[in-house]
Amino acid sequence: MYQIEEADSFAAWRRLISSTFVPLEAEQVRPGPFTGRIGGRQLHDVGIMRLDADAQTVFRSPALISRGGIGHYKLSLQLSGHGLLLQDGREALLSPGDVAIYDTQRPYTLNFDDSFQTLVLMFPQHLLGLAADDVAELTAVSMGKGNRLAEAVAPFVASIASQLPELKSPIGHRLAMNIVDLLSTLLADEIYSRPESSTDNHAKVLRRIQYHIEANLADPTLGPEAIAAAHHIATRTLHKIFSASSLTVAGWIRVRRLESCRRDLADPLCAHVPIGEIGARWGLVDAAHFSRIFRASFGQSPSQYRSNPAPVR
Repeated sequence: MYQIEEADSFAAWRRLISSTFVPLEAEQVRPGPFTGRIGGRQLHDVGIMRLDADAQTVFRSPALISRGGIGHYKLSLQLSGHGLLLQDGREALLSPGDVAIYDTQRPYTLNFDDSFQTLVLMFPQHLLGLAADDVAELTAVSMGKGNRLAEAVAPFVASIASQLPELKSPIGHRLAMNIVDLLSTLLADEIYSRPESSTDNHAKVLRRIQYHIEANLADPTLGPEAIAAAHHIATRTLHKIFSASSLTVAGWIRVRRLESCRRDLADPLCAHVPIGEIGARWGLVDAAHFSRIFRASFGQSPSQYRSNPAPVR
């Protein structure tokens, strides 16, 4: 359901933004009356919110982060006014049409010196399907004019957000996932096209292999030998490349397949698809094996998760 909440004081606004997103601190830029409004929807794991508010500074401090909770990414699309996002030693000036991503597991600051309108997407980090180290290179980086993909993605996101009040839940859920996929593509393009020194060659090869895995998850024969052959390297070399990662080759494949299955199980438009078929479409053709590793990873069987796909918090 589309909800609109308003605040007519800054104290009320502080409470509202912390309950809508993650715990935040905020300061009023100048004394006097304050108004703010948030309208949006939670579509399973993805929250899409439009903020219209007066000038302010918002902080995500180490003390708030230390309270724990699931890591989320937030995407800001500036609609009007200007903002300044600071994270990981970088600053991104956000003008209308600009987008930027930031990580709720690390401190950040958002400054708005005047009234503004912005669209915020918040979703669990696992949905993005990109290595956390790669995304960390792009936090607080403004993407807008001059970025071919950002110029296409931003109007689409703004258009979908404007339709949220009328969208039926199953379609809204699917569109929310589509937006996350588009964002993943935008960030992957940024990561992959960045100039890198020779000392970063190892990371670049790992990234290329991970993208190859993502594109071939449906292939049940996907494994270290096939991946090594596709990249003209020895299997031993492939395992060595992954040694710097937190997961083995097989572990990375398993995690990405299970995340894809989890998304389909939560998708109302896939409710008619047999569970075994969902596993098979992502390369997990043995139904018993699929059920076993899904339960081991998420604490529920695929059928239990489908019946109650609680949003990740």
